[in-house]
Amino acid sequence: MKIYTRKGDNGRTSLLDGKSVLKTDDRIELLGTIDELNSHLGMAKVLAGDDLRREITHIQRLLMGIMSGIADPMKREYRFDEKETEKLEDWIDRIEDSFPRIKDFVLYGGCEESARLDVARAVARRAERRFRTVAQKYVADKKAMQYLNRLADYLYICARYEDYKAENIRKDGIRQEVIRDVMKHAGERNT
Repeated sequence: MKIYTRKGDNGRTSLLDGKSVLKTDDRIELLGTIDELNSHLGMAKVLAGDDLRREITHIQRLLMGIMSGIADPMKREYRFDEKETEKLEDWIDRIEDSFPRIKDFVLYGGCEESARLDVARAVARRAERRFRTVAQKYVADKKAMQYLNRLADYLYICARYEDYKAENIRKDGIRQEVIRDVMKHAGERNT
């Protein structure tokens, strides 16, 4: 089977239930935004440590399920499980409790990993806004919308934790450099 179907050339595409819609339909915009979010999560996953990589992979799979529910909201098997939102909240609490988070405004880009997570977070917020638009016009899974809201919070706290770790690595590197300089100069004085 070829990757192209030649069916979308006229500006239409099909939802999972077979319904043909314009590619500018709000549901298609939402699906595209979640796909973009999933791609940015993949970029963040490349640099992530083992725990974060596992969590992101889990989230990516859930996003695929959410997309199925948007493309066919009447199928019960695509309904989102609210326990996943609770799990995400537990992850947020665990991370937030693991470091002294600065509660001021944040200038993004403290390190590459946090920058990638912040881009994913911004796209998650856009997906959440698009989901609200879809919910006003069509059937929408409110539990999936809630998950996207929490997902943005999760990505924010992960990014801040990555900034915190990167700052400590920089400080440790500077400390080691200072120690080396002191030891070098102490050795010069003793000769």
